[in-house]
Amino acid sequence: MFELQVKSKSRSELIDITAQIEKLLGEKGLEDSFVYIFCPHTTAGLVINEGHDENVSRDFIDIMNDLIPWNNNYKHLEGNSAAHIKSILTGCSLNLYYGDNKLDLGRWQRVFLAEFDGPRKRTIKIREKS
Repeated sequence: MFELQVKSKSRSELIDITAQIEKLLGEKGLEDSFVYIFCPHTTAGLVINEGHDENVSRDFIDIMNDLIPWNNNYKHLEGNSAAHIKSILTGCSLNLYYGDNKLDLGRWQRVFLAEFDGPRKRTIKIREKS
């Protein structure tokens, strides 16, 4: 299993981690294979979306904040229920094909860490699927 460390800078943001994943897999000598990518945090997730226009990420964060406001009379005592709900909606894992030293993504697609309770240091776990 490989691990990637990612630092977020804001409470809510999408961080493009595609190049970091591809670099890590290349350094580890991984060849053509499916990979399982997992975010072991309950207030962050993983998504695939357009990475060409930064406004897509901003729009996503804005809409998530509108739909699931930070303050909404939640019962969770830690005060970050909104982040937990957003993480549930995005999911915490991806299965992708890695070949020719890159992830097999669509033309505009990128892999993002979806941070909902930052800034924090996050760990992304990556495992070759057998």
